[in-house]
Amino acid sequence: MKRIDANQRHESVTREFVRSCLNTCDAIRDAVARAKEAVLREYAHLAEEHGRVLRLALNEAEALAWQTDFPHLVFPALAAEKAQATVAWHRRERAVRGAAAELAFAE
Repeated sequence: MKRIDANQRHESVTREFVRSCLNTCDAIRDAVARAKEAVLREYAHLAEEHGRVLRLALNEAEALAWQTDFPHLVFPALAAEKAQATVAWHRRERAVRGAAAELAFAE
């Protein structure tokens, strides 16, 4: 009889542990998703027609963050860094296109 009680107790503790882990994982995933949306809203107007590139950069930042022990802490800074790099790239692209158009017009 004691053996059955110990097994039931072990199963109950195991179920509770799994439920706790799943809740924590859900909370972390939600925190990362909220941060991703916030960064996207903040930088989308700066990336203009390169919004897709911005979303790809944020996906890459998320993938990198999930490889760490604390993705919800790493992701916001990494995402902001990737977004800033994307906006800088967009501005360089715009400058190059503008210079190329001026050269074509001058010829």
